[in-house]
Amino acid sequence: MRIVHYINQFFAGIGGEEVAGAPLEERSRAVGPGRLLEQLMGEGAEVVSTLVCGDNHAVENEDEVVAAVIEKVRSAKGDLFVAGPCFEAGRYGMISGAVCAAVEAELGIPAVTGMHVENPGVDLYREALYIVDSGQNASEMKNVIEKMAALALKRLTGEPIGKPAEAGYLARGLIKDAFVEKRAGERLVDMLMAKVSGEPFETEMPASSFEATPMPAAVGDISKSKVMVITDGGLVPKGNPDGIRGMAATNWGTYSIEGRGNLESEDYEISHGGYDTRFVEEDPNRLVPLDALRELEEEGAIGELHNEFISTSGLANPLSNTRRMGKEMAEKVKAEGVDAVILTST
Repeated sequence: MRIVHYINQFFAGIGGEEVAGAPLEERSRAVGPGRLLEQLMGEGAEVVSTLVCGDNHAVENEDEVVAAVIEKVRSAKGDLFVAGPCFEAGRYGMISGAVCAAVEAELGIPAVTGMHVENPGVDLYREALYIVDSGQNASEMKNVIEKMAALALKRLTGEPIGKPAEAGYLARGLIKDAFVEKRAGERLVDMLMAKVSGEPFETEMPASSFEATPMPAAVGDISKSKVMVITDGGLVPKGNPDGIRGMAATNWGTYSIEGRGNLESEDYEISHGGYDTRFVEEDPNRLVPLDALRELEEEGAIGELHNEFISTSGLANPLSNTRRMGKEMAEKVKAEGVDAVILTST
């Protein structure tokens, strides 16, 4: 059995964030967690190729990296493709999901990855892939690799995968026909009786859960407050210096407006799909209303306009990823002493 394994710069032992821009490279042996994977896959299994790429480079050049991975898997004559496990690492999860989905679609060989349920890669790829529940902690590496290996062997041999709770993978959100002993009405009554009796039960229709967000206190006096603009409409300086993706963005940028009375179209572009960007490209103030806010600042209607705005793309962004970026932005806002934020969208 010939296995191709994809890992990021950290698990390859290259380094952390300082080398997250490292391009894709190939090693003709098992590296890092791939050594354990090779052992657990059993006799005759060999990691013939380990593909290593920095997380930043991978997500900023996704199409290029995915195409290169497909060619390397094809050249290696792989029987199985494995990515990760990624745990909570969002960029790692995003690219692992992308390459696994592409390998399965293009080459027709099974692919397996592992992520924490809050990893943004889960929301994007759970329907297309079998994603082992890795939990948050990389100290559980052995247990997670064992689950990934067991799932991979089932897929290779055609053995029934089983339900998510039994096989250790995250629910894919797919409804499949199955024979059961009790009809729907009986099961419903059993669940209801268990609920009113305080006994444990498992719903067949799990609902999405949303973190409670308390209403912030009102601004005391806006005429004495520092105001900041945040947009999810994808307005970025020409050249997109932070490599913000137009869909499922994993990062955000902060851009100076110090000394500016308005935003000029020749200085900005849009990194965002899903809406007609021509009107913003003609006049960026339609999305980040710097001209209007400068007037309010001069009139004394607001105390001060912060000298930067924050921007990202909100298109097709998994909830878990949005939560993370929102918390990061909030920390920035607090650190800058901002009293109020105007959030603009498409």
